[in-house]
Amino acid sequence: MGDHENLGGTESLRVATYNTHKSRGLDGRVRPQRIVEVMRELDADLIALQEVVSRKGSGREVDQVRYFAEELGYYSAMGENRTHLGGAYGNVLLTRFPIHAFHNYDISAPGRERRGCLRADVRLGKTVLHIFNVHMGTSFFERRKQAQSLLREEILESGELTGARIVLGDFNEWIRGRASRQFADRFRSVDPRRFLGSARTYPGVLPFLHLDHIYFDPLLKLNRLGLHRSRTAILASDHLPLVADFTWRSCGTAPCSDLQGARPSAAGSPAGD
Repeated sequence: MGDHENLGGTESLRVATYNTHKSRGLDGRVRPQRIVEVMRELDADLIALQEVVSRKGSGREVDQVRYFAEELGYYSAMGENRTHLGGAYGNVLLTRFPIHAFHNYDISAPGRERRGCLRADVRLGKTVLHIFNVHMGTSFFERRKQAQSLLREEILESGELTGARIVLGDFNEWIRGRASRQFADRFRSVDPRRFLGSARTYPGVLPFLHLDHIYFDPLLKLNRLGLHRSRTAILASDHLPLVADFTWRSCGTAPCSDLQGARPSAAGSPAGD
C-alpha cells in the first residue's frame, strides 16, 4: 500500500506498532540502523514505537527519535516517560503526515515503572486522526488501573477529540483480561487469529504471547493484518511489528473533522472481530 492513497472515494492507511526494545537485538547489540531497515520494509504511513531511547552525544544513532525520523523522512513526536542512561525514554510516533498536535499522558501506577500514552493528532487533508501510542505495565492490577485512566474523559473520551481514534501499542496483556475487555467494549479490535491463524505475536523468534494490540473506531475498516517476520525484524528486537491496513470512505468536500457519530457510546455493546 505504501504512501497514503485515495482509492475511488476511499482513503487507505497503513499503520504499525513496534516495540523496538531500545534497538537492542537478540544478539545483545544496540543497532538502531536495523530498526530503520525494518521500518523501511513495513512501508507504513504511521508507526507507533515503544521503548525508544534518545540521548544527546556523539553519533547520530544515539538520538534514536531524530535518527529514525531523518532516515525515513517522517515527522516525529515523542512522549518521554522516564530517563534511561541519561536520555529520554518512551513512546514515539513516526508518520508521513504533519502532526498537528501531540501530548503525553502519564498513566503510571504507584510504585511501578513510569508508563505513558502518547497522543498525536494527524491531518490527512480534511480528515483528523487521533493516534494513541500506549505501553502498559506488566502487572494485572497495574494494567487495569491504566485502562481505566485511558478510558476516562480526559484522554480517550475527551470532548475535544473530533476525529477517528486508533489506539495501539504494547499492552503487555497476553490473555483477554480486564483491560482487553474494557477496550473491546469501546472500540473495534484487531484479532490476529482471524488474519494470522494465531493470536501469538511475541517473542519474534517463537511467538507464544499476544502483547501487541490495535483498537480503532468503526469509521475505519480493517482490510489486512500482518506480523512482519523478515530476517532483519527477527534479529532487530524481541518484538515483531504488527501491521494493519485500513480504508475509510472519503469525505470529499464535507467536513471530515466531525466524526463523533461514527463512534460507539461508552455504554455501547462490544464491537470486535
